[in-house]
Amino acid sequence: MFLLNLQSKEPIFEQIQAQILSFIEAGVLNPGDKLPSVRQLATENGINPNTVAKAYALLEQKGYVYNLPKKGVYVAEVNPENSRLIQIEALLKPLKNSGITKEDILKAIDKLYEEAQNA
Repeated sequence: MFLLNLQSKEPIFEQIQAQILSFIEAGVLNPGDKLPSVRQLATENGINPNTVAKAYALLEQKGYVYNLPKKGVYVAEVNPENSRLIQIEALLKPLKNSGITKEDILKAIDKLYEEAQNA
């Protein structure tokens, strides 16, 4: 299910998060679906369980998943605003990873919206 690039500059926990968010956005994962256990995902991908736990914890903090102790981690109901944020984050992440700064992105957004208002 997960395709992790262990040679990537992007940390593995961020790759896991990004893929889960992509699966949620694409409808592959739906609210209430159970995610693989930390141990299972770590074993299948040959990574440290702490890496998976970190990814799940960060997703839980953002409200994309919830943890039921001794039962597992499940996909949370994502409200439409969070869904838009998932899309925006998916678009911006590669830009950030390629070295484009926040200031560059904000300038481009300002220019884009100025052009739209003048049209």
